[in-house]
Amino acid sequence: MAHEQHAELLKVLHECMTECNHCFDACLKEDDVKMMAECIRLDRECADICGYLEQAISRNSPFVAQLAKVCAEICEACGNECKQHDHDHCQRCAEACFKCAEACRKVA
Repeated sequence: MAHEQHAELLKVLHECMTECNHCFDACLKEDDVKMMAECIRLDRECADICGYLEQAISRNSPFVAQLAKVCAEICEACGNECKQHDHDHCQRCAEACFKCAEACRKVA
């Protein structure tokens, strides 16, 4: 089963999605939301692709490798943006994104 074969990736994807959603919400509460606009946008993109890839794996999609490649690129972009901000939520998100990008590249 694909979901058993990719158990670690599923876990990492879920963690990344959760951190991105938390970062997204926390960024909206920052004093200078405009400064956080790109972080917020990429948090949404990343959370969505991680959630989608998680679902694709669980239903044994024939496009897992291609989706994992795109997911790695989006996670990397989100991580690079988040690491530029000193907020704890951004730093935790960046760490989760880089870990997820690495895991996705192994499948892509």
